[in-house]
Amino acid sequence: MSDKAEMRGPITRRRRTTISGGGGAVGVKQANGSKQEDAGEKPPQYPAKTKTDEVSRHASNGKVGREKGQLSDSPRKQRSVAEDINQRLSCHVLQESLLSSASGYSNYRGILNWCVVMLVLSNARLFLENIIKYGILVDPIQVVSLFLKDPYSWPAACLIIVSNVFILAALYTERRLAVGTISETTGLILHFFNLASLLIFPSASVLTVDSITPVGGVLSLGVYTVLFLKLYSYQDTNRWCREIRHAKAKRLTRSYSCPNVAQSNGSAVQSHVSYPGNLTHRDMYYFVFAPTLCYQLNFPRSPRIRKRFLIRRLFEMLFFMQLLVGLIQQWMVPTIQNSMKPFQEMDFSRMVERLLKLAVPNHLIWLIFFYWFFHSSMNFVAELLQFGDREFYRDWWNSETVTYFWSNWNIPVHKWCLRHFYKPMLKKGVNKFLAQTAVFLVSAFFHEYLVSVPLKMFRLWAFMGMMAQVPLAWFVGRFLNGNYGNAAVWISLIIGQPVAVLMYVHDYYVIHYGGAT
Repeated sequence: MSDKAEMRGPITRRRRTTISGGGGAVGVKQANGSKQEDAGEKPPQYPAKTKTDEVSRHASNGKVGREKGQLSDSPRKQRSVAEDINQRLSCHVLQESLLSSASGYSNYRGILNWCVVMLVLSNARLFLENIIKYGILVDPIQVVSLFLKDPYSWPAACLIIVSNVFILAALYTERRLAVGTISETTGLILHFFNLASLLIFPSASVLTVDSITPVGGVLSLGVYTVLFLKLYSYQDTNRWCREIRHAKAKRLTRSYSCPNVAQSNGSAVQSHVSYPGNLTHRDMYYFVFAPTLCYQLNFPRSPRIRKRFLIRRLFEMLFFMQLLVGLIQQWMVPTIQNSMKPFQEMDFSRMVERLLKLAVPNHLIWLIFFYWFFHSSMNFVAELLQFGDREFYRDWWNSETVTYFWSNWNIPVHKWCLRHFYKPMLKKGVNKFLAQTAVFLVSAFFHEYLVSVPLKMFRLWAFMGMMAQVPLAWFVGRFLNGNYGNAAVWISLIIGQPVAVLMYVHDYYVIHYGGAT
């Protein structure tokens, strides 16, 4: 039988060579069905058949098994030969180009690496050009003068220390409300004055004390703004707890408090806190230093402090802080200084050129600041305090709408707005669009508050820039989708920020140095 298979092989191949381009299917049919096609002809008699029969009668059992294996392998060999011929005859299949959207191809890692290489090379050229033109401008000692005018006078630090008065005032007011010493109306009035003082007192101090520098003013006002949001959430949450307690809804009380997270590695188990047991100095200051703006009775806690993770975050904080200072001094300051003359002369073409030149370092510094603050710094504090919720940002870089960007790039602020401002307005029957506009209005106020007060001038550029996000969000959401919407978000970030920076720097320069020039 094996000789018969060997004899058929060449005959079959010889029959296929007569195909004149009829396609792979014809070749396969001829290879597998030659008996059916030649049914009318008498099968040829092979001399090897008699030899095979004689060998099979006198062979041992092992040799018979080998012959049977060869018989079973014969159709498999025929199929492999047919497939080989088929591949030779047809080399094209129905398929799309890789860069076509219909191909479904998504592995652009090489192109991304190319973009990174091009970005590094182009910025390296700009950096080298900057060094040749201006020399080395990085001066770490000069950074100290941005925070202090007099090394023996620390007004911004003293202002931050005074903030403890407002923290303790909120705590003691909640304690009086918990035991019923004061009424809810009185407590509401006390909280209102305490929160209003958190915004008025530091701004009045910055405006009246000449020894506070603009950078020191921004730092102190930023601390007070964070405390304002935290203490507002603190009094709001404790008021909800009192309402639940007064309603004697034990089931809601149990479900309201977050479940505790057991500690591992032999550490103590976190105790479950219920109202009013949370009104302690320890609980208050844990919330003040925790990387969140929304208060709750029991925060999720991580099982232990990871020392390697903590050291990595600390190294990133120190490295990126130095990098930010160096980029601002070496790259951004000279560009801003060279932009004053075109703005004074109202040379539009030169203004656009300066704006585009400033956009690159400004955007790079903003990206580095985002990583330094929202990833390195907040993760460092969270790890130190074993704070479990580490969602400080989401994938804002994939934003296809302006609304998605503002909802995902700063999660602590987004959670606060959603919990204490947006949802309460919806519950009162306010229209969804008006509620969103109100959120942008509050955000615009705080942006202007943090810029105009330290600079001691009121131009409303930051306020108008934030309010311009409302029509921009409507336009992008209505007319741009997918990659076009994402491109619009990136353009607004890259171009919008340096416009505001140049506006404020120009006005500050005219007010303080215009007379001298």
